[in-house]
Formats: sequence, structure tokens, C-alpha cells
Amino acid sequence: MIDTKEQISDVRRTLGTRVLDAGEARVLTISQAYDTDLDDLWDVVTDAERIARWFLPVSGELREGGKYQLEGNAGGTITSCERPRAYDATWEFAGQVSWIEVRLIEEGPSRTRFELSHIMHVDDHWTRFGPGATGVGWDSGLLGLAMHLSAPDAPRDNDAITAWTASEDGTTFMRLSSERWAEADIAAGEDPAVARARAAATFAAYTGS
Repeated sequence: MIDTKEQISDVRRTLGTRVLDAGEARVLTISQAYDTDLDDLWDVVTDAERIARWFLPVSGELREGGKYQLEGNAGGTITSCERPRAYDATWEFAGQVSWIEVRLIEEGPSRTRFELSHIMHVDDHWTRFGPGATGVGWDSGLLGLAMHLSAPDAPRDNDAITAWTASEDGTTFMRLSSERWAEADIAAGEDPAVARARAAATFAAYTGS
């Protein structure tokens, strides 16, 4: 298992804004650099069989204009694709629509950064939980990506994932992720007390505490 605190520290998290037709939106951006080349990382994040190993099983047509569905989670439409560096898609879940933008950035011959921006409207859910509600989930995704790249041929072990999530290490990961997203919220101008209250609510929601 990858060291929890090291994984949290290896990830960059920022929060910004964007004006959409329907009004102001928040842009949550998360990224991590991995020791693999651009073509391999593109394969990891676009091939259905490999996506299932580090994230969730996915069905549909993984091409520009195609529709996708993550098992038990979001679905949507792939709105653009620029192999092997970028794709955009809608992120449709629980009756709400947001958007993701994925970018792969070369940082050396065998090192590539995965960067994902999630654009979402400000609503009651955001007011209550802030960026951590989505950010902790993406932190978990990047942890899965790091684990997959450290052992690419290993099958996904759902029982082990469930056990880890409920463990002390898993709880620590959720707490640290929530706290880091609170820091990003504060850096973007939110009142510290509000940001920390949101982080506490996010942590409680993810852990059932």
C-alpha cells in the first residue's frame, strides 16, 4: 500500500472560478505526476480495462462524442478528445450536470502529470460541503492511479479497498484530504472558519462519523 501521508503531499490542489452561461461556477483542479511516459498514462486514463483497475468499471463508447457510464457513479458525454494529451466530458450524477477537463503534461522522458479540473455550479451542496465533497473523491481516484502504476498487472481487489477505507489508515487519508481541500478553499478567499466547517462536514459524510 502507498504511504498515505506521502500520497496526500504528492498531490496539488487548487480552487478557482469560471463564469458559465448559467452563472458563476467553481473550478476544482487536482494533479499528480507519475513515473510513466505520456503514451502509457494516456492508455491508463482512456482504456476501459485499465480504468476499471484503478477507478471504476466503465461502459459506453470512449471516443469524442461517445457516452460513458461509470458503474454506480457518474456518466456523461465525451465532448472533446486530443490524443494523447487531453479530453473533456460532462459529469452527470444525481440529476446534476458538471464538467471535467483532463490534461496530461510531460515533465520528463518518463514522468507525466495527470491534471483534472472539475467545473461545477455553486449550489446548496457546495455551500454545505465546499470543494472537499468532490475533492476527496478525486483524491481517492489519484491514490488508485498511483497504486495501479506501481503494480500495473495487479487486478482490482474490491474487498481490500473496502477494508482499507474502513481502516485507521483510510480514515486518516479522508481526514487529511478534507483538510487540504479546506486549505485550498481558504487560499481561494473563503473565510477560514467556514472552510474548516465544510471540511469537517465532508469528513463526517465520507466516514460516517
